[in-house]
Formats: sequence, structure tokens, C-alpha cells
Amino acid sequence: MNAVNTRPPILISDVETNQLHKIARSAADKFEDIADELMTELERAEKCPAGQVPPNVVRMQSNVRFVTDRGTEHSIELVYPEDADIIRDRLSILSPIGTALIGLSEGQVMSWIDRTGGSRWLKVLEVNHSDTD
Repeated sequence: MNAVNTRPPILISDVETNQLHKIARSAADKFEDIADELMTELERAEKCPAGQVPPNVVRMQSNVRFVTDRGTEHSIELVYPEDADIIRDRLSILSPIGTALIGLSEGQVMSWIDRTGGSRWLKVLEVNHSDTD
């Protein structure tokens, strides 16, 4: 699959958009590249009220199963930076993959730049939420 430079439409709730803007701004000095990428994603995202995000869309605290261009499948929970724990598969939004995942729907493919500057892609296979909103 050739997914280089793929940026599908994404959907993020208005509440998460506000929270993630604050996180990106506070991280700008320490993690400039990833903070800039998160801001770009937030700016291009379609916004909707928090209770209207479809269940197949990746949002914060989503459990996401995805496959990468290298053929590896991963299952993670997308979390805020203070909750990140790689041992427990809790991936920070302030990571290249975390930023690539936010707002994607099941079946969508997104390109991202890894920490070495390489162009990669991932495809969302499944999204689950532990909350009941």
C-alpha cells in the first residue's frame, strides 16, 4: 500500500480539541516537532460536540488496534502524556503515532513521520471505548 502523505479527514470533539491545544502549547518548547504536528492535526480536524463523536473514531482513552507499513499489528490506549506507560500499552498523544491516530476512523490510513524522520503509515483496524458516554 502506498500511503505516503496520506491525511484523511479526521473528527475531534470540541472538548478534546481545547484540551489538546493546551497540551500542544505547553509541550512546544520541549517537543517542538510533535507539538507542531499535533497543532496541524487539530487545525485541520472537523469539530463536533463531545457526545456526537461516532464510536469508530479514535479519541482520547480509545483502545485502538492498528497495523503499520511494516506489517506489525499493535493494540494501544491513546492517553494524555501524564498517563503514558509503554509497558501497559498506554501511548501518549505527544508521540508521532499518537498524534497520527487522533480523530481517525476504523479503516482509515494515515501517514506519519517517525522519530528518525522516516515516512511511515498506519491503518486503524478497530476502535473501542471503555467509557459509556
